Amino acid sequence: MDLLSNLALGFATAASPENLLFCLIGVILGTLIGVLPGIGATATIAMLLPITFQLEPVSSLIMLAGIYYGAQYGGSTTAILINMPGESSSAVTAIDGYQMARKGRAGTALAVAALGSFFAGTVATLLVAIFAPPLTAVALQFGAAEYFSLMVLGLVSAIALAHGSILKALAMVVLGLLLGMVGTDIYSGTPRFTMGITEYADGLNFVALAVGVFGIAEILRNLEGEQDRTVLGAKLAGLFPSREEFRRMVGPVLRGTGIGSVLGILPGGGAVLAAFASYTVEKRVSKTPEEFGHGAIEGVAGPESANNAGAQTSFIPLLTLGIPANPVMALMVGAMIIQGIVPGPNVATEQPALFWGVIASMWIGNLMLVVLNLPLIGLWVRLLKVPYHVLFPIIMAFCSIGVYSVNSNVYDLYAVAFFGLMGYVLIKLKCEPAPLLLGFVLGPMLEENLRRAMILGRGDPSVFVTRPISAALLVLTVLVLVVVLLPSIRKKRDEVFVEAD
Repeated sequence: MDLLSNLALGFATAASPENLLFCLIGVILGTLIGVLPGIGATATIAMLLPITFQLEPVSSLIMLAGIYYGAQYGGSTTAILINMPGESSSAVTAIDGYQMARKGRAGTALAVAALGSFFAGTVATLLVAIFAPPLTAVALQFGAAEYFSLMVLGLVSAIALAHGSILKALAMVVLGLLLGMVGTDIYSGTPRFTMGITEYADGLNFVALAVGVFGIAEILRNLEGEQDRTVLGAKLAGLFPSREEFRRMVGPVLRGTGIGSVLGILPGGGAVLAAFASYTVEKRVSKTPEEFGHGAIEGVAGPESANNAGAQTSFIPLLTLGIPANPVMALMVGAMIIQGIVPGPNVATEQPALFWGVIASMWIGNLMLVVLNLPLIGLWVRLLKVPYHVLFPIIMAFCSIGVYSVNSNVYDLYAVAFFGLMGYVLIKLKCEPAPLLLGFVLGPMLEENLRRAMILGRGDPSVFVTRPISAALLVLTVLVLVVVLLPSIRKKRDEVFVEAD
């Protein structure tokens, strides 16, 4: 009964006219920018984050969640229509989705992606509602040592699941940790790494870094060349799947939902891993594996369901522990902190309307996307026809205005330009920026909990291994390192990411 009453509170909060409006705005804005090739959910939320600061906390988080779902849907649209994934987890969808589009079945592929995503989102939202409260109760047992060990596990997992070289991912995490140390020491009050610039006494602007590394850098990368747009000239016919296609997509959607729901909780890139895992499973269980890579409907239904389920369940560690499982959740943590909310288990007890309102909005947002996106596919196709040299300068201008509006600080604009160029260089060096953002967000919390645990333990580092939960998390961290460094696992990991490229 507690679950039903909590969900009733959540739907009452999410279904208020104001929150419904912001959820609608979020899914439309998210889809609009998510459709743009190569930008994706992280860059979308980073660029649109400033406009949510003046809203109520519940409305702002619901809107950001809507942007997240919208960008996920938009990413699959570009993956299918022009073979350019808007999000890394949509790279698998592009393999068969684009081939379906070239065969004149783009409408069917888009409908399968939308319907599979909606089903997976519905199931994953229910799982979040069921498992979040007991995990929150466990999280209340966490002290400084447990939080430190959990964050170490999160950063190590981010390295293990990062795209490309493990060494480069480690370097990105370390760079993020160093950037997170800029500002004033939390205990002594001494400025550090500020280079004498008083504007950096409170640390680097989170929004400026996120917009620069993800938004501006991705725009610069996409300006390098045009994508194949031949499919865009064709008419989208046969939008609704046939009975046979429905039969073929049921199994992949169910399996993809299960895989994504479990793997999405993993820190680092659970949703990306879920999409690849789903594609691998479908190819192995299929009676016609030779169709994969040539327009198999299972190759769209499974990964899209896994991707969306993973995106939803990534909210579980955020809502229960205050720990981001991926870069988008790191942005959500930043939004909560800016709104004056301390992420963690106390949110559920101190602000139940916000906690359950965000959960309920997940289902509402996914329903809005299905209702809106299928009729508006033609609009997104026309948007993709706009020349890049016209579209991207407009986006960059709005990014700069949004970042400046946060603190009215001109140094933030310099930071956006610097981090944009740095992000572009990192992309050219094949260094994934996602671990950098996770390191930047988790760095200050990691340091604070490390120093607090050492103070409480009177300088004895054994406090991290004498407390059972902390010790278990550290053992799990070591196991993750051992597993990912095994030759067979490293080879399989490299194969998966080569396919993504």
